[in-house]
Amino acid sequence: MPGPPAPGGAPAPRPAPLWRGATPWLFLLAPLTLLIVFTYAPIANMVAYSFTDWDGVSPELHYTGAENYAELFTRSDLFEVFWVSGYYLAASVFQIVAALYFATILSFNVRFRNFFKGVLFFPYLINGVAIGFVFLYFFQDGGTLDSVLGLLGIETDRAWLGSPTSANTSLAAVSVWRYLGLNFVLFLGAIQSIPGELHEAAELDGANRWHQFRHVIAPGIKPVLSLTVILSVSGSLSVFEIPYIMTGGATGTETFVIQTVKLAFQFNKTGLASAAAIVLLLIVLAVTWVQRRLVPDDKVDLA
Repeated sequence: MPGPPAPGGAPAPRPAPLWRGATPWLFLLAPLTLLIVFTYAPIANMVAYSFTDWDGVSPELHYTGAENYAELFTRSDLFEVFWVSGYYLAASVFQIVAALYFATILSFNVRFRNFFKGVLFFPYLINGVAIGFVFLYFFQDGGTLDSVLGLLGIETDRAWLGSPTSANTSLAAVSVWRYLGLNFVLFLGAIQSIPGELHEAAELDGANRWHQFRHVIAPGIKPVLSLTVILSVSGSLSVFEIPYIMTGGATGTETFVIQTVKLAFQFNKTGLASAAAIVLLLIVLAVTWVQRRLVPDDKVDLA
């Protein structure tokens, strides 16, 4: 039956059915279930394993308290591998600068810009395993790099992956080549989201390209730049794919993640490896928090 008429003769509004309020949660049910099952539940299990002596195979495990964490912080060799991350941190700085440079240049109307966009982004689409094997042959003795240098009249007998310095430098360069396209696309999207009227106004005021970058582009991409720094720092601390494929951690190229994988699957110390993974997660979160405190993500309004 219709409700009593409202004052003025209009019918009273019907109350919304209960199922309408539950509709958004029904749509979120599937992704939330997948997120909990494949992300948060494994993390909870990893935290639990970090307090045990589980070897990853045996059905039996014993609670050991904080012994795994005590071993991590009392064995200096387990944290010395973080020095390797310094190469990737230095490389990430170059990577961000290069990506920002190319994104700024290609955001203007230059010839063949679509071609160069594809060239820069293409390495990010290649599988990391394939990249590792390609550059493994690239850096081997008498390989592609030595052949190219020979054509240029530069003779070298250097083993590019034979010493810690040259190996880590080479691996960091490969990472720059691979992930440059991702940062480039992030910067390019942020630059293109800036209203074109601002560029036109800057040109009418006589601003050159540098002034446009300094006063229009740089403030407009600050949130994306902050995100890129966070991704670069966290990625530098958790490098795994490229060095694991190319060197397996040999010649001083072992990273913290490679060491954690070896603890779990080579030495059957899953409990200790879980503790190492938790420590790495906390370090990344702490670095991110510090970065956000130092460079707060202020709202940018250029319009």
